[in-house]
Amino acid sequence: EIKMYFPVILPVLNKENKNSSDYPDWGSCTLGVFVCLACSGVHRNIPDVSKVKSMTLSRWTDAEVQFMAEKGNKLMKSKYEAAVPVYYYKPTHRDCQVLREQWIKAKYEREEFTEPGKGFTYEEGIRDGMLMKRGRDNGQFLNRRFILSERDGTLKYFTKYDAKEPKALIKVDTINATFQPEKMQHPNGLQITYLKDNSTRNIFVYHESGKEIVDWFNSIRAVQLHYMKVAFPGATDRELVPKLTRNFLKEGYMEKTGPRQTEGFKKRWFTLDHRRLMYFKDPLDAFAKGEVFLGNRTHGYNVSPGLPPGTHCNGAWQNGITIETPDRSFLFTCESESDQHDWIKHFNFVMNAQMSHFKW
Repeated sequence: EIKMYFPVILPVLNKENKNSSDYPDWGSCTLGVFVCLACSGVHRNIPDVSKVKSMTLSRWTDAEVQFMAEKGNKLMKSKYEAAVPVYYYKPTHRDCQVLREQWIKAKYEREEFTEPGKGFTYEEGIRDGMLMKRGRDNGQFLNRRFILSERDGTLKYFTKYDAKEPKALIKVDTINATFQPEKMQHPNGLQITYLKDNSTRNIFVYHESGKEIVDWFNSIRAVQLHYMKVAFPGATDRELVPKLTRNFLKEGYMEKTGPRQTEGFKKRWFTLDHRRLMYFKDPLDAFAKGEVFLGNRTHGYNVSPGLPPGTHCNGAWQNGITIETPDRSFLFTCESESDQHDWIKHFNFVMNAQMSHFKW
């Protein structure tokens, strides 16, 4: 017998979700899990493993409804996520397509996390491969060899495969890596940020294989966690994992003026990475033109809407922001009032947060 979904399977959803607003739109009738609209597209791409149906538009057989009732997300999570490494980045609905896609495929298609004690490709101690890297000056993407070493705690890249000396040697304790498909205009685009001579340096890489670039990303996180456990032997995983790679709190354009506050306001691309507010002439620049450290409010840091009286604002954007630091004030303008409010919200979040005791 074929039945419409909702009246029949509603008790199953009630078991899975306390709030009706959490009801997902789709279900996999072969895996026994409920999924959101975005993830349903990934499930459709693995038809040998998962067959998805709409909660409201598809018809469900009695056997399928019974299967969903017997399984469900909680039970299937205990099976397919039984042994996820603590460093492995588990994406949310806010993350980009390639992260969500590879997480779903790793769980259900490759079944990477079903067996405790299983070896992972991210933990092999060394990763050696080719990535397309954006040239610092000409903006061209060229094939470059990268080597990640757990023993040395470094990531190196070489301009030629057989080159003896690396073009750059990057310490893993200075690395951040975050996916940037929109900014880089590539679905697998990864931005790697590190410190060079006390300045922030960006490199932009991608690989045509989504699995390969996500494997690189999680391998970097695995090496970072190994390094931190050696550096902070008394720290717990709960304390260390948030110190691994992180998404930027906010990025976008603002206008800024110089330290004398008499120069004209110029449009710059801003990146807020925890307590560092960096600005660039172009979003894909290798080096920041400048950085502003945002400390705790109790140490003399503050943010407020508007600009000081008498400020000459020559730009087209009129929604001002003033950041006060112990050394000087910084003046910015935003294109819209909503953008101004969003930047101020993030600045307040950083300034109200406790300073970390980890020097990372």
